[in-house]
Amino acid sequence: MQNIIEKTNAVNWFEIPVTDTERAKKFYETILDIEMETQFVEETNEELTFFPFLPKIVRGTSGRVSGALVKNNRSKPSENGTMVYINANPSIQPIIDRIEAAGGKIILPKKKILAGCIAIFIDTEGNKVGLHAIE
Repeated sequence: MQNIIEKTNAVNWFEIPVTDTERAKKFYETILDIEMETQFVEETNEELTFFPFLPKIVRGTSGRVSGALVKNNRSKPSENGTMVYINANPSIQPIIDRIEAAGGKIILPKKKILAGCIAIFIDTEGNKVGLHAIE
C-alpha cells in the first residue's frame, strides 16, 4: 500500500500563534494580498483565522497546505519554535516589499537556494516566519 505522504504533501496544516487576532489578520492579509476568515471555537476557547484553502480534491489529500492564525491559552508567539514557510509564488519580492510597511521586520532578505528563493521575517506577533517561491 502506498504511503499517503507519497500521494500528497508531508505537511498539511500549520498554526501560527497570535496574541492579537485582528492585528495579525491585518498583517497577513496585507502582505499576502488575501482575505482571511475568523471563527471562534467555544469547545476549545480559541480563535482560528484561516488562510485561504481548497476543499478536498482527492480522497485522502487536501490538494494544498493551509493553516490558521490561532489565539488560545496553549501556545504563544515565538521566534524559537518550528518555522513555517508560506507559499510566495509566483514572486516573493512583492510580499517582501509589504512586510515592513505592515508592521513586520525582515531578518533575511530574498536569498536564492536550490529549491527557489526564501526570505524570513518577524510578524506583528513576534513569530519568525519564512516565505518560499520557486523563481
